[in-house]
Amino acid sequence: MGRQILWIMLIIFSLTSMQSLAEEGESANVKKTKTVSKSVKSSKESIKTKKTKKTKKSKKTKTPGKTRLKKSVKPAVVAIPQPKIPDKPALVTEVKYWSTPDYTRIAVTLDHEAPFEKHEIARSPGASVLSRIYFDINGARLAPGVKDIPIGDGLLKSARAGQYKADTVRIVLDVENIKDYKIFTFSDPFRILVDVKGERAAGISNLLPTIQSSPLLTESVARGEQGSLPKEQLALHKETQPVKSITRTAVKPGKIRRIVVDPGHGGKDPGAVGLSGLQEKDIVLSVSLLLAKKLKEELGIDAVMTRSTDVFIELQERTAIANQVGADLFVSIHVNAALNRSASGIETYYLNLAKTEKAAQLAARENGTSLEKVSLLQAVLFDLMANYKLNDSAHLAEEVQKSLHRKLESRNPGVKNLGVKQGPFYVLVGATMPSILVEAAFISNEKEEARLKEPDFQEQVAEGILDGIISYISSLK
Repeated sequence: MGRQILWIMLIIFSLTSMQSLAEEGESANVKKTKTVSKSVKSSKESIKTKKTKKTKKSKKTKTPGKTRLKKSVKPAVVAIPQPKIPDKPALVTEVKYWSTPDYTRIAVTLDHEAPFEKHEIARSPGASVLSRIYFDINGARLAPGVKDIPIGDGLLKSARAGQYKADTVRIVLDVENIKDYKIFTFSDPFRILVDVKGERAAGISNLLPTIQSSPLLTESVARGEQGSLPKEQLALHKETQPVKSITRTAVKPGKIRRIVVDPGHGGKDPGAVGLSGLQEKDIVLSVSLLLAKKLKEELGIDAVMTRSTDVFIELQERTAIANQVGADLFVSIHVNAALNRSASGIETYYLNLAKTEKAAQLAARENGTSLEKVSLLQAVLFDLMANYKLNDSAHLAEEVQKSLHRKLESRNPGVKNLGVKQGPFYVLVGATMPSILVEAAFISNEKEEARLKEPDFQEQVAEGILDGIISYISSLK
């Protein structure tokens, strides 16, 4: 009996041990499964972490700025460039004026740019009629010899200049009778210009001064004088004289009785210079003398030249001359230039906003200034064009361009017709008659520079422009 009980107890113990071992095995398997799962998860996370780090590293390479900002590193302070302040005060070197039938122009010249403020004084409080216009030029000194100018032309009584403060020059315009005025600036040298408009008494209008040099200019053209042309150009022009122009049917000038011919540049301003050293100022003077002579001899038109010698004439003075002598047309003659040495052809301009970058660049070159200054001029151009004959100028430009190209093409096959364009040229600002600027060939082009040296080619240019003027006059009938 005792043995039976012992065997029963052994059997129960064995069964219990086996169940315990089974449970431990299952537990171990579960634990192992969990460990493997965790290992796989850890491995995935490790791969993901590596990818993230790689991505972050890539991003860090591309955008280092963002990484630095995340680390709360303060960005560097960037200094804003300030306008350059001249080391010395601007010097007011000259104050002068021109009285024309339509307006009076005051020009104040400085040796460099300076800011200024405009002010007005009415004849009585609240009145619209002005007694004085004045402007203070800050950071400026008055040069010795600059004096007050009596004007008395019915619009202005006088122009006065004085050292208002140690660093301020005051320019005062004493008003007689004006309706409107515009203030604008030219560059290189820096000039402040004031165009004053109004109505003069009839007696005063008849007494307006004329340009003292104009009779000499027209006489020199009639005599064929060359002034102070360089020897090389003098020789060229002398050779040109015997060349006879084609016979034209008599043209009645009609309303066109006086034309101002303006040879571009001159004196200290050579204009564009060719590879051989040929200067624009010399070529255009030679062509202009030919044109003026033809206008007088073949058409009986009074031709006034802004310069008949190698002298410097400021741009604002050229149209002032035309206005002052009561010209019916104004023709400014130039030759072109470009950085691209292969550029060639002829083009004619009239005053208006530049429609292309090339037109703006050409205006900057002819104005002797920067593209930035051209942009500033364009901003006020509409105000300055109140009396400008826009449609008539465009018409004159079309006729001259067409005739000039026809003339040159007949003798020089392949000459490019670059067409009629518009641009903000200083030399045309303020003109009260149809006015154009002719660019006759590229002096920067080796082939065209060689042509410009030839007397026969200069004759062709003068003939072509003359033909265009004749076509314009004929179309007015």
